[in-house]
Amino acid sequence: MAVRRTRPSLCISVDIEADGPIPGPYSMLSLGAAVAGTQDADGFTAADPTRHTFYRELRPISTEFVPEALAVSGLDRERLGREGAEPAAALTEFTDWVREVSAGAQPVMCGYPAAFDWMFLYWYLIRFTGTSPFGHSGCLDMKTLYAVKAGLPLRAVAKGTMPRGLLSRRRHTHHALDDAVEQAELFANLMAWPGPGPAPDAG
Repeated sequence: MAVRRTRPSLCISVDIEADGPIPGPYSMLSLGAAVAGTQDADGFTAADPTRHTFYRELRPISTEFVPEALAVSGLDRERLGREGAEPAAALTEFTDWVREVSAGAQPVMCGYPAAFDWMFLYWYLIRFTGTSPFGHSGCLDMKTLYAVKAGLPLRAVAKGTMPRGLLSRRRHTHHALDDAVEQAELFANLMAWPGPGPAPDAG
């Protein structure tokens, strides 16, 4: 019987900045992405996360926003209302970029944590382009990946609980592209990490 070959996964670190907790009533204001590497039957091969990147700032889609959420990114909604890309154009450009960099592979969105960024990204993709280059479930949560490898409950995990050697040396700036690159390095380190060593035998 012929063995079915599975296409490799092209892992893309994605970070978004938003002005509220959910898409629709609130807006995705910026989108950053960086290719983290490729996973195939032989394992994971890290990429230079600064080589293939994408960044757009978007026009808000509503007048509602949460001041505390907006303050995190420091983005100016009034400026984005004038200068931000139309969501349909930005998400179409993003889809084209994903398909270009993932030629011959299946793209997988990677986030830390993925739930928030994926929620906005997928909603925007479907709302403004009608489709997603990642399908409906092509996302991987770095927080879960660490919890499983470390043998920890998910809710016990934070970057501050991770071994320092796993973390990127880049600062987390809340600029979507900076953070996508930083988290691509974290993802590559997590993929290479075998997990904590076995506990020593009791004397």
